[in-house]
Amino acid sequence: MGAEAVGWGTPRGRAVIAAATLGSGMTWLDGSVVNVALRTIGEDLDASLAQLQWINNGYLLMLASLILIGGSLGDRFGRRRVFVLGTVLFAAASLLCGLAPTAEVLMVARILQGVGGALLTPGSLAMIQGAFGPRDRARAIGAWSGLGGVAGAIGPFVGGVLIDHASWRWIFLINLPLAVVTVVIAVRWVPETRDPNAPTTFDYTGALLASLALGGTTYALIEWGSGGAPWAAAAGVIAAVAFVALERAEKAPMMPPALFRDRTFSASNAMTFLVYAALGAVLFFLVIQLQTVSGYDALQAGVATLPITICMLFLAARGGALGARIGPRIPMTVGPLVMAVGTLLISGVGADVDYWRDVLPGITVFGLGLSLMVAPLTATVLAAAPDDNAGIASGINNAIARAGSLMAVAALPLALGLSGDAYADPVVFDAAYGDAMVASAVLLAVGGLVSWLTIPRRMPQR
Repeated sequence: MGAEAVGWGTPRGRAVIAAATLGSGMTWLDGSVVNVALRTIGEDLDASLAQLQWINNGYLLMLASLILIGGSLGDRFGRRRVFVLGTVLFAAASLLCGLAPTAEVLMVARILQGVGGALLTPGSLAMIQGAFGPRDRARAIGAWSGLGGVAGAIGPFVGGVLIDHASWRWIFLINLPLAVVTVVIAVRWVPETRDPNAPTTFDYTGALLASLALGGTTYALIEWGSGGAPWAAAAGVIAAVAFVALERAEKAPMMPPALFRDRTFSASNAMTFLVYAALGAVLFFLVIQLQTVSGYDALQAGVATLPITICMLFLAARGGALGARIGPRIPMTVGPLVMAVGTLLISGVGADVDYWRDVLPGITVFGLGLSLMVAPLTATVLAAAPDDNAGIASGINNAIARAGSLMAVAALPLALGLSGDAYADPVVFDAAYGDAMVASAVLLAVGGLVSWLTIPRRMPQR
């Protein structure tokens, strides 16, 4: 059941793209600037490194756990309705983030933001897919992607200016007017669509177990050494085992086990976990290193990573075209290896940094590798799944990418002996930074090896 398809270039068509872009743009904006703000937040709220990890990971935890349920709810109850609900929840949580008097309140607010993001993120694209007819859908998705890339590109500028010249709180409060405009456009002009074949039951238990598995593991890694860490680790393992068992028995599982029987699907997601773990770790450590050790302000640290966004904006589509022409194995192998080289190039960033010599070459190489890999990876995941499971397959891959970043940001500081206020100590943090980059490069190299050994030269035509 759905409304009549909207056309490309019509007022209603532009409204659908505007609402979807503004909504998802809020999540992209926060995603590109929260890392940059962590050091400032830590100083202002007297937060420990563990609390900063939770401020980063609380959002990712909920997003990874609930994004599949968010997509299913939209298909069943209406994509616009769930999108608007997610936008409102995200905005309310952003207000709480902006007003948070303590690190603990900010951690809770970020978790709530993740719940809103899990409803909002799949809904933004689903609204476009449901509203536009097949003839106009590709152009609409392309416009949404391009405008989203612009939002990601301006994020470091906007966030850096707000942090340096106003307050870190405004990187969250700026979401409020964006959310109001998004909701008004969506309610007035975006048609409601649903999937008539969507299941009437939802795997809520699976979502709960996934949250417990990721949350318990994350807590154990971040809080290792505390009395509750071993219990949290045990709870995480038990929840993970129960999740796998439940998904095998569930009639409408959020993560259908049958998809993982395809070797290419499983391998692509394993590679996704490794690569996005490295991506999350590189961005987390680099922006703190630039501020704590190199003396950059928030704006400079944010802009320093801009070459990644520029590469993605202008070259990701070319990477997809290359993958379509020569097959996915080479781009999915070479891309992570190029990223590993870029990571090693920025491993020497220190107190006497020269951006043009020490940062720009490595971060650009890193962005080139990411641009080469992303589109072929997405295409391979979708091609490895049956057509009627394409949405679920994409959601699983998105959730695994978030989980990879979540685990890396939780585990690497523990492995490197960072805790307390180490993020503000130039000597301590600098000693760990190089090892973090080497570890990330190893993850990327392993991801490239997995692709070379398991991804076919050409995907079979279904």
